[in-house]
Amino acid sequence: MEKPAVLFDESHCEQCACGEGLDFSFTFAFQPIVDVSKREVYAYEALIRGPGGESAWSVLSKINDRNRYAFDQVCRVKAVKLAAKLGMQTSLSINFLPNAVYKAEYCIRTTLAAAKTYNFDTSKIIFELIEGEDLSEPDHLVNIINTYREMGFKVAVDDFGAGYSRYNLMIASPPDLLKLDMALIRDIETIPNKQAVVAGIITMMDQLGGRILAEGVETEAEYYWLRKQGIELFQGYLLARPGFECLPEPYIPE
Repeated sequence: MEKPAVLFDESHCEQCACGEGLDFSFTFAFQPIVDVSKREVYAYEALIRGPGGESAWSVLSKINDRNRYAFDQVCRVKAVKLAAKLGMQTSLSINFLPNAVYKAEYCIRTTLAAAKTYNFDTSKIIFELIEGEDLSEPDHLVNIINTYREMGFKVAVDDFGAGYSRYNLMIASPPDLLKLDMALIRDIETIPNKQAVVAGIITMMDQLGGRILAEGVETEAEYYWLRKQGIELFQGYLLARPGFECLPEPYIPE
């Protein structure tokens, strides 16, 4: 299916890319998401880091209502620019802050301009919703997801099963990818209640037509139990730790 043409004005994009309103800098580490059925990297997730490799929290703790929009926009540009510089051929997963997107069609223009500038294929961009972000207007989130998907991007929901899970979103606009929270993953091979919950999520996503990504997998026992359930996409320390400004090669269990 051919993607619809997207018309946009780039006049404001340079200003957004320069990070007007930000008084701190940051960069990314990349962690592979592996399609183990194909034994290849499906995507790399861009993970926020300080300029010297400091933790994500050292950066995220500086976000407030005044700089949230600028931060969200600069994140997209920096992630695309660094991915292109590293020669990334897979998909790129970028976290986004729903409360920073006041109008999806307008706020996406900086990303499109960056992809054009750095010659990065927009069809390889996955926008990953951070579930911990408080959203007072669920309809706004549904509009963002629908708009992004209409433009040809994939959408993922992060940390599903941690705290408040957006089942209303599953009904209104099911994502392309659903990432199981690592709290569900940990020691799942020994905990029947977790197994029952994950089995239900697998059934739900099978019927909704999306894929499940097991995130935070640390042991082969966790991996083999999840693999036995038919899950194909994996991310976690078992396969590879995030690489600071580089694209690490994963270990893929047999």
